[in-house]
Amino acid sequence: MRRVSRIAVAGVATAALAVTVSACGSSSSESSSSSSSSAGTSKGIGLAYDVGGKGDQSFNDAAYAGLVKAEKDFGVSGRDVEPQDNESDADKVQRLETLARSGYNPVIGVGFAYAPAVKEAAAKFPKVTFGIIDDNTITAANVADMVFHEEQSSYLAGVTAALTTKTNTVGFIGGVDVPLIHKFEAGFEQGVKDTKKGVTVKAQYLTQTAAQGGFSSPDKGEAAADGQIEAGADVVFAAAGLSGQGVIKSAAAHKVWAIGVDSDQYNQAALAKYKPYILTSALKNVAGAVYDLSKSVIKDKKPLSGEIRGSLSNGAVGLADSNPTFKNNATLQAALAKAEAGIKDGSIKVKTS
Repeated sequence: MRRVSRIAVAGVATAALAVTVSACGSSSSESSSSSSSSAGTSKGIGLAYDVGGKGDQSFNDAAYAGLVKAEKDFGVSGRDVEPQDNESDADKVQRLETLARSGYNPVIGVGFAYAPAVKEAAAKFPKVTFGIIDDNTITAANVADMVFHEEQSSYLAGVTAALTTKTNTVGFIGGVDVPLIHKFEAGFEQGVKDTKKGVTVKAQYLTQTAAQGGFSSPDKGEAAADGQIEAGADVVFAAAGLSGQGVIKSAAAHKVWAIGVDSDQYNQAALAKYKPYILTSALKNVAGAVYDLSKSVIKDKKPLSGEIRGSLSNGAVGLADSNPTFKNNATLQAALAKAEAGIKDGSIKVKTS
């Protein structure tokens, strides 16, 4: 039987972790051991990034923040590895196996694209704990499938957009047309429609595949947002990784609202000049997932495995409240509290497609 665990997020909120990002040298190229790590031993944490890599101010950077805190708290080193353009599953397998062979444990693939590689590498290194974020298809004793109810936080983003728009037109921009991003769109559209009748949601995807740059092309995000804003959207929500930076740039240029994703993008240093136009962000605690898996292996000596799902109920998804305009809007906050309670008690069932 697979062990199912919750993400423990106390003290590991993404927003709190973000401030520590600059304090770590985890891009080292350590590599010496030729054998797999034994259970419960580790020279540190191995992290393999998704498309867009570190510096996306979103998904990958949230994973990095979890790595940084785990290094600090557990006194270990870490090694984080960037993806390559147009890489194959074999390239990903080699990356994960190199980390495992070098003594890193756990080894974490950031993003659903790592599923085939994690499955293959985990079979070859049964004493190493592997983690994958945004995929729950691997049923191995030494693999933790770390997934989220993204549709729940997206629903709250939809409530926010519906109560903020003055044009009654809002936008959704997905990076790649895949089921994971459909969850963001479905939750967002439902939140809008449940909150305010007559609001139009313009939705589009940047590419059909990740290889076409949907998660890694700010210029594509900017162009898409320009089109939606010119068509009347005054709130635009992007679930597009690095491409979302272009959406935020466009929103700021047109002086309309952007809703960020995964990390609290209002507080990202690289986006500081746009922050007056970042209303909130739909968070998922990728940082906490990385941290908790690392803790289970390195400190607790009881590696997590099986599906680990983050939700509103366990605090692993939600909305960032760093922007005072968002936080101090009493009407909006009351509506969000009501919506969150409904999702938690089941009276609101959020769609995933």
